[in-house]
Amino acid sequence: MPNEEKKPKKDKKNKKNGHAAKHLSDEELADADLTVGDVKAKTRKIKNDLYEKELAKLQIELVKMQEWIKAEKLRVVVIFEGRDAAGKGGVIKRITESLNPRLCRVVALGTPTEREKTSWYFQRYVPHLPAAGEMVLFDRSWYNRAGVERVMGFCSDTEYQEFLRSCPEFERMLVRSGIILIKYWFSVSDAEQERRFQKRMTDRTRSWKLSPMDVESRSRWVEYSRAKDNMFAHTDIKQAPWYVVKADNKKLARLNCITHLLSQIEYGDLTPTPPSLPPRPKAGDYVRPPLEDQTFVPDYF
Repeated sequence: MPNEEKKPKKDKKNKKNGHAAKHLSDEELADADLTVGDVKAKTRKIKNDLYEKELAKLQIELVKMQEWIKAEKLRVVVIFEGRDAAGKGGVIKRITESLNPRLCRVVALGTPTEREKTSWYFQRYVPHLPAAGEMVLFDRSWYNRAGVERVMGFCSDTEYQEFLRSCPEFERMLVRSGIILIKYWFSVSDAEQERRFQKRMTDRTRSWKLSPMDVESRSRWVEYSRAKDNMFAHTDIKQAPWYVVKADNKKLARLNCITHLLSQIEYGDLTPTPPSLPPRPKAGDYVRPPLEDQTFVPDYF
């Protein structure tokens, strides 16, 4: 299927949005050489205090956007795709940690059941789409078929070709229904991915992130690259384009992705004013039960 003719899409310069896109200066950023084995890459670094400061500003804007989505009854779907260890989970965590989980949900589906394997491919994802006033973040999505399922042989060639034909139509249907669909691809170099894999091998708090599937994908870099290129050729459509996030530096990827996400929805500041707290009432005739009658967690620290 040939690509649709597309016009370059510019980020919206939104006067209503409180946070304007910021370009960090050369003094705030620094080049860094990355070498793992015989693979070399160059990335950009940012000082941690500057990163924390910028992230805090963005998270305030995310709260404003959340309130706007709720008030205007918008339905927002954000898809996060990319190679293993590209940093998708990290940016999702920074987006959601300040938001209301009732309004902003993360969907990360596991292996399909035997029943789901025999249903319409998109059927297992449809129940997770947002209702009015909600935003749903897909930590991997229906694009599993174009990536891991294709490369690892978990789907037939017929199923794969049908996905490439039907996915653009499925997404156009979502957009026509009023859903705001935003798709991000996190691009990481083989050198940086290898460094992150090696770190997961030695960090016991991250070892769960390194699955046998991740190890297998490590030896199939070229196959995944071809699958991604073919996926883009068929699904980078005018109604739902792909946005590529340079992710060799996790902190910069988070700031850039969140800033771009904010630019995709025109929102105003509807943050509710905190209520005033009246004086606490007196206890009156209430008598607290003896502390000895309760079981407390020991003071371990």
